[in-house]
Amino acid sequence: MPFVTRVLKSPFFAVIIFLAFFALAWALRSGLTQKDTHQIQANLANEAQALADNLEREFSVQAGALGRMAKRMENNAYPTRSLWQADANTYLNDFGIYQAIEWIDQEFIIRWLEPATANQNVLGYNVAFDEHRRQALERSAATGQADISGIIDLRQGPKGIVTYHPVGQGSENNGFIAGVFKMQVLAKQLLTDRILDQFQVEIIQRGEPSYALNASSNINYAFRETAPVDLPSLDWQLALSPTIDWVENQRSHWPRSTFLSVILMGALASLTALFAQMTFKRTHSLLRTRLELERQVDERVAVQVDLERLESTDTLTGLANRRFFMEDLAHTLSIADRQLRQVALVMIDLDRFQVLNDTLGHQFGDELLIKIAERLNSLSSETILVAYSGGDEFMICHQQMNDIDGVIHLLGEIKQCFAEPFKVLGQVHQVTATMGVAVYPQSGHDADTLLRNADIALYRAKDQGRNTYQFYTEGMQEKEMMRLELDKDLSEALANDEFVLHYQPQLNLDTGEINNVEALIRWQHPTRGLLSPMEFIPLAEESGRITEIGRWVVLAACRQLARWKGTPCEHLRIAVNLSGRELEDATLVDHVRDTLAAENVAPHMLELELTEEIFIQNIAQNRSQLSQLHQLGTRLAIDDFGVGYSSLGYLRDFPVDLLKIDRSFITNVTERHDDAVITRAVINLAHNLGIQVVAEGVETEDQLSFLQAHKCNLVQGYLISRPVPGRVLERAIREDSLFTGQKATSEL
Repeated sequence: MPFVTRVLKSPFFAVIIFLAFFALAWALRSGLTQKDTHQIQANLANEAQALADNLEREFSVQAGALGRMAKRMENNAYPTRSLWQADANTYLNDFGIYQAIEWIDQEFIIRWLEPATANQNVLGYNVAFDEHRRQALERSAATGQADISGIIDLRQGPKGIVTYHPVGQGSENNGFIAGVFKMQVLAKQLLTDRILDQFQVEIIQRGEPSYALNASSNINYAFRETAPVDLPSLDWQLALSPTIDWVENQRSHWPRSTFLSVILMGALASLTALFAQMTFKRTHSLLRTRLELERQVDERVAVQVDLERLESTDTLTGLANRRFFMEDLAHTLSIADRQLRQVALVMIDLDRFQVLNDTLGHQFGDELLIKIAERLNSLSSETILVAYSGGDEFMICHQQMNDIDGVIHLLGEIKQCFAEPFKVLGQVHQVTATMGVAVYPQSGHDADTLLRNADIALYRAKDQGRNTYQFYTEGMQEKEMMRLELDKDLSEALANDEFVLHYQPQLNLDTGEINNVEALIRWQHPTRGLLSPMEFIPLAEESGRITEIGRWVVLAACRQLARWKGTPCEHLRIAVNLSGRELEDATLVDHVRDTLAAENVAPHMLELELTEEIFIQNIAQNRSQLSQLHQLGTRLAIDDFGVGYSSLGYLRDFPVDLLKIDRSFITNVTERHDDAVITRAVINLAHNLGIQVVAEGVETEDQLSFLQAHKCNLVQGYLISRPVPGRVLERAIREDSLFTGQKATSEL
């Protein structure tokens, strides 16, 4: 029979419980009482020590005062008795503790004293009234050290203490300045009413009780503490004994309360045990049946949970799958509608994941998704569901959001998941994410609408740049439809030859000539007119068409260079921009080489521009690609220098020919000191490394003058010329009408 069953059937079970509680109560009471007693003793020790410290401090103050008076007398500061009396009366009035102040001559006779009233019978008294006192005074006169008499019977009254300060030392001794204290007066000055009311204070001199205060009080002699008093020539201790009332006030109510509480708990426990014994017999027979039923139910639940988990979980990441997420979102929205709550849906898209997946392999991509899922899953809670949608997208639902601050906090936590790099298959990569947010009910009343609008917000965030987020707002859907139409048209633009190049000249400040132009792509849309790169390049990057467009730009630039041969424009070098996707293309070098050869263009006539961010991403691969392009003979330039990852390291490691200072520094270079300092530093840095410098965004004569003064090599901006079609540029070069020191023509 099990032990618990035997105990419950025992007739003495309730009695045993009560006795156990009683023993526990007694032990607790004893322990608390002992702890209480120790605390009272500690408090009494603190009181005794504080009183001893105060006595030492007061005697030190008095000793210092009498010592100064003795020193003045040694220095003949009292040529007359009246002067000494005046000084003594000052001390009496200032301190208020002295019974009398005396001057005692070398024969130990009291000659002068103040006040004379009530002390007249002391004049002429020999203070060396016994051999012990004589030896102490002679030793004080010889050493120059003060002497304290201890508690003695004063000639002019009851018990008191006298301190003697020698006037001079050794053969120069001229008696003593003495301060007389009555014990009653001293006690009133040094002891507070609280001490006098609550304690008996004894002074123990050389091991024997010498004086007691408050001896008649109702004292508890079970508690007594002594503290040494450090005074010159005295062997004193203070003994402190509390009154019975003080001890009772110090005691805690906890020992008694604890004892009674535990006894009460024991009684309740005993009654409970009796009730348990009464019900045990009725429930024992049902217990086995219940346990068997529970076992069968648990088995069925476990099987059901496994089936549901397989249906609702993504096998790669272990997160909820898209189907389960949408079903749960629909259920969450129905509850939120009844309870008038908000719900936030966050769509997460991994930046550049497809490039990493294509470049490093699908195994790398799968491992990266698993590690990202692990970090995002750390955000899961009773109100936050994390799911994997597929590809490079994750979804998070905040099911109980009180206000917008809740989703802002969640977005911060999501960004924090991507703060540290990911180590995958021995490689470390920094991954960022772009997010779109839709909030119920403002952004949709059902799960499908909310998901569609979060997706629209995600694409809007991508348009604004990666590693950011965007909330869905009214009007986004219309813009998304326009974006989709534009994306559809973009797929036909290359086939229909709708792209054109415009050229913006760069003025050489050393020669005043135009030798370089930057090729800037435009889209001649059949219905929307001429579109700038900002309106379609992000779409091209998102869809992967940027590589095809980039190849077209290189081809168009080389064809333009070929057409310019034998014309006034044949000296012009064309700069084209490369995207990150193009640089990651393993066939880029072959394409540039083949295009230059096909058009019979010298490689040095083509300049390739990349932003700082592109330079830094995947440094090992980029260094290889750029080195091969440089070996072809093409020139390499860093665009937008200074706004991102400016570093001496990559300027040293990459074959860079040209730096382009970002227009954000040039706009206010003549007004802002910081921009001027940065611009000068970049120019000097580049020149020291043998690199030429181009300043972008030059629009005023003052900016041009500043750049000329600081030896900038080339300038580019509206002051020189806007980007213009090739035919307009050719005419301007032919007619020499570009800016060469005068304002650009209105046609440009």
